Amino acid sequence: MRNDDIVPGFDDENDDGLKIGLAEVPKVAGCLLLALNGHIDTYNSPRFQKRVRLAVDRGFVRLVFDCGGLTGISSAGIGSFATLLKTVRPKGDIVLFNIMPRVYEILRLLGFSSLFNIRGGFDEALEFFAEGENGPPATFPHEFQCPMCLKKLEAQDPGRFRCPECGAVLSVGLDGLISLG
Repeated sequence: MRNDDIVPGFDDENDDGLKIGLAEVPKVAGCLLLALNGHIDTYNSPRFQKRVRLAVDRGFVRLVFDCGGLTGISSAGIGSFATLLKTVRPKGDIVLFNIMPRVYEILRLLGFSSLFNIRGGFDEALEFFAEGENGPPATFPHEFQCPMCLKKLEAQDPGRFRCPECGAVLSVGLDGLISLG
């Protein structure tokens, strides 16, 4: 299936610096997977924002971004994500997953790692929408993947700790949701 079959006009503005692949997520109403490949910078962030807004205008308000192919992001790119977040938050939300360490470090240094919902994998991203932020309490010990290095970990109790593999500081909530920082 082509992007334009899911969101008409999505591929009208092509960008050599950033390729985006779309896939509907039938398990979650109004959910769209956007696989990012390339970089988001000052030059292409307006096109990125415009293309994603086309999807939002088509009713996709639960956006899941696979950032595994996102090789770089500037402050303008982060600003585009923040603007999109404001657009969808009244009805939905944005989840980022599979973030490369270099991109995460930029998010962290600019203070945006706590603004975005960041998960380790696709299934965890979908769980965010299935349960919402105040989902049912998790049972402990709680198994999960580090959102940075994807190492399988186990938390004995809710709280903050450091991933032994990559050193990322992680928080495990009472509901089992994992966040960075």
